[in-house]
Amino acid sequence: MVPHLITALTGPINELEQRILESMPAIERWFRLEWMEHTPPFYTSVDVRNAGFKLAPVDTNLFPGGFNNLTEEMLPLAVQAAMAAIEKICPEAKNLLMIPERHTRNTFYLTNVQRLVQVFHQAGLNVRLGSLDESIKEPTELTLPDGSHLTLEPLVRTKRRLGLKDFDPCTILLNNDLSAGLPEVLDGLHEQYLLPPLHAGWAVRRKSNHFQAYEEVAKKFAKLLGMDHWLINPMFAKCGQVNFHEGTNIDCLQSNADALLNKIRRKYKEYGIQEKPFVIVKADAGTYGMGIMTVRDAKDLAELNRKTRNKMSVIKDGQEVTEVIIQEGVPTYERINEAVAEPVVYMIDRYVVGGFYRVHAERGIDENLNAPGASFVPLAFAESNQLPKAGMRPGASAPNRFYMYGVIARLAMLAASYELEATDPDAETYD
Repeated sequence: MVPHLITALTGPINELEQRILESMPAIERWFRLEWMEHTPPFYTSVDVRNAGFKLAPVDTNLFPGGFNNLTEEMLPLAVQAAMAAIEKICPEAKNLLMIPERHTRNTFYLTNVQRLVQVFHQAGLNVRLGSLDESIKEPTELTLPDGSHLTLEPLVRTKRRLGLKDFDPCTILLNNDLSAGLPEVLDGLHEQYLLPPLHAGWAVRRKSNHFQAYEEVAKKFAKLLGMDHWLINPMFAKCGQVNFHEGTNIDCLQSNADALLNKIRRKYKEYGIQEKPFVIVKADAGTYGMGIMTVRDAKDLAELNRKTRNKMSVIKDGQEVTEVIIQEGVPTYERINEAVAEPVVYMIDRYVVGGFYRVHAERGIDENLNAPGASFVPLAFAESNQLPKAGMRPGASAPNRFYMYGVIARLAMLAASYELEATDPDAETYD
């Protein structure tokens, strides 16, 4: 089943699907050459929005939760990809230490941790969980909804290595996005592989750097296919030093939002799109759908009420927002059972391992769906839809539609690879 597109404006995306399918050998070769030059992030999830006239990633997560939303059928792919990733990094690896988020009351998140443990266990590793929570002084058992258990253990740091009591890992996998800052216990681990690296965490990472890198990737890819990169690239601007609490520097936000809305209007006019453009203002660092608002008119930013200012000023772990990215809004015209939906694609190493729909019945086509009340439907990814089917009419085949989503997600993953190289504090420089 291809999700229902409720608009007549499916033309350009069907055209893009056709072009991507026809260019498949060239695309796969292009990716192969890129991966010879660049290292993919260890794992990635990408939120994709399909407007019918435009298809673009709107968020790229380098510490993905939500592996519990992938179906059982997708597990073999995930295990294979995990094997490939580990083989490349540390072929003799035996022990893997995984460090999850601190929110241990969230059973959905814990089920994601359980799924990751399962994947890496089946990839041939002994997996144990270490916690950054200093209140955990001894092994602590957490019960999951299905009655199974996870054990969180206190970290043991020596001068050069990190592990647990009687457990010395070769590799440390972070499933904690470091929103609260860089923990001292993770600093200076030069003898072990730390994946993803510290500068991938939100204490350092910025969305504006990511979308700058994505623009570069989108231009290269669009040149390969002979198309306008705007069709797959959300335009953006950024503002540093905004204070929502005090209402300072909102004029920077306003002028940038106004300029971006004008750029989008010009593009809509060029393509004959009868839509009202909008932009999404969000924290330049951070996740969980916090600190996000939709703006249709820059004038509205001058009159933000207290509730909105409070919502925009703080994100996960109580971090204050001072930098924002203003991103071209990409409406989503996908529906699952009449509710607005967007595909989320999951990757380990350079491989697409599956995905699902994030569905929200109470949100509109121009709003953030990553909010309380969202549900997850592994619907159209439920069967093995990784291999496209030649000769199918565009828009009629789930494998073809999801192959296209996988291509866009891999472009975002490649952009993350560019971004991490550009922001690496330990990068070697060659004159």
